[in-house]
This record gives sequence, structure tokens and C-alpha cells, in this order.
Amino acid sequence: MSKISKFFKGGSSAASKSRGGPSPQEALARLRETEEMLSKKQEYLETRIERELAAARQYGTKNKRAALQALKRKKRYEKQLSQIDGTLSTIEFQREALENSHTNTEVLKNMGYAAQAMKKVHQNMDLNKIDDLMQDITEQQDVAQEISDAISNRAGFGDEFDE
Repeated sequence: MSKISKFFKGGSSAASKSRGGPSPQEALARLRETEEMLSKKQEYLETRIERELAAARQYGTKNKRAALQALKRKKRYEKQLSQIDGTLSTIEFQREALENSHTNTEVLKNMGYAAQAMKKVHQNMDLNKIDDLMQDITEQQDVAQEISDAISNRAGFGDEFDE
């Protein structure tokens, strides 16, 4: 069953905890920890690569065997560094996907709450009563306008002469 269908069927975070699944926050924290660990390993490997390159230069032509060994170690470290780069990229992608999924879940949940609130607000409203009320308001506005017009017209004292 997909996560979305579980959500609509009433799956809760308490149910997922009873199954042993981590919460999104826990998973995100662990992914960030892994990213930090891999970043530190990257820095370590980069310094090792620089050391091996310096060692190879130092041995140069004096000790070809030691220089070749240093270059081989450097190449191994570069391969490890490349693998870590790929792993970091995958973890970043997974973390971003998890963050987006968590955001979408929260948005969907809040939209559900809003829909329930709207239902509750509209529960006591009857369209016929609203129509009648709006019609009454319009009639009263018309009466008020007629009264206002009648009051604002001059009283006509002396305007009409009877000959």
C-alpha cells in the first residue's frame, strides 16, 4: 500500500513507530550525520592525496619504487574520494526527497484540516436561507435609498405658484 493511500486511510505516526519505522526528522538527522561524516572523510582523503603526491615528488628519480608506491596510494585515495562524492550525491538526493515528502505530507494534512473546518462552518448554512437573507438585504437597501432620495429632494416651498 502506498504512503499516500495509508495517509488517507488514517495511518498515523504512532502506527509507524509501532512498526519500528523512523520518523522523517530522525531519518533527516541521520542523513545529515552521514553527510558530515563523509565530508570529513573527504577532507582526510584530500590531505592524504596531497601527502602522497609530495612524497612521490620527494622520492622522484632517487627512489623510483617508493615514488611509484606513493602514486599508487594516491590513485587509490582518489578512487575512494570519487566513490564518496557519488555517495554524498545520492545521500543529498535522498535527503531532499525526504524533506519534500515530509513537506507535502504536512501540506496535505493541513489542507485536510482546512477542509474539515470549512465543512463545520458551512454545516449550519442553508442556501435557501442565504438567498432569502440576501433578497431581504437588497429590499431594505432599496427602501433606504428611496427614503434618502425623498429626504434629499427640496420641499418645494414656493416653487410652484398657483395662478
